[in-house]
Amino acid sequence: MEFQHISVLLNETVDSLSVHPGGVYVDGTLGGGGHSLEIAKRLGGEGTLIGIDRDEAAVSAAGARLSQFGETVRIVQGNYSSMPEIVKDLGYAKVDGIVLDLGVSSYQLDEAERGFSYMHDAPLDMRMDRRETRTAADLINTASERELFRIIRDYGEERFAQNIAKHIVERREEKPIETTGELVEIIRASIPMKLQKSGGHPAKRTFQAIRIELNGELSALEESLDGMIDLLNDGGRLSVITFHSLEDRIVKAAFRRNENPCTCPPGFPVCVCGKKPKGRVLTRKPLLPSQEETEENPRAKSAKLRVFERNGEA
Repeated sequence: MEFQHISVLLNETVDSLSVHPGGVYVDGTLGGGGHSLEIAKRLGGEGTLIGIDRDEAAVSAAGARLSQFGETVRIVQGNYSSMPEIVKDLGYAKVDGIVLDLGVSSYQLDEAERGFSYMHDAPLDMRMDRRETRTAADLINTASERELFRIIRDYGEERFAQNIAKHIVERREEKPIETTGELVEIIRASIPMKLQKSGGHPAKRTFQAIRIELNGELSALEESLDGMIDLLNDGGRLSVITFHSLEDRIVKAAFRRNENPCTCPPGFPVCVCGKKPKGRVLTRKPLLPSQEETEENPRAKSAKLRVFERNGEA
């Protein structure tokens, strides 16, 4: 299956980077290469675009799509959490812009064998990087009931997390849970039927939670944002697209912290902690997709774009 992904908030995101020829830019979630393609066009054959993705299929497909730009584009299979090291290894100390398009790609959802989707019956995989050995099936069949409850409650914000965790443990005592279809069946049995008819597919939140836990998505995001801001040149920008409230809260908090890092008590007449702002938040309210975009691409409905600009004071 061809790696396809409709880039959400494409023009808004690339515009927010204020791309200039000769600059160095990083797409930390390369995916199908949509944002990278537009950035590379605006570089005009100058500068460098570094594309990073955990998924081998994305690296291969984006590499082919961006091959027309030759040496302007450099692609690495890896995790954006290693961005400072990747950029340094490629010979750059700083960059002029970074984009993150978080979450799971359309290809990963649509390719049944990847096990991300509750719409297809397939092996419970969900690995974004298939070089990793632990799968969603391993997580589901080995985590304690208490741990499953925490994961589904915290990362899926699922009100029936306790009941779902209980049913998972009961079912796996009979036999290991190996497919997405088996997991969907367990989830359906854990949620009252009358509540399954509203709010989308009943398995959506649990699948999201398992995927986030397995791939360490939120921890990687939380631990990476400060370093990405430090990686920016003066005037450089970090643009992040999130798809659910957990991601958005992390990005919003990190941007605020870097804009106002002072830890002095509010009553202090002057700052004595010595922490300096690293820049400013350009999006007091996140940018949202237009109605036209959400109609054309329903997966864009929950997207939010936040942008931070580095300054030279820190």
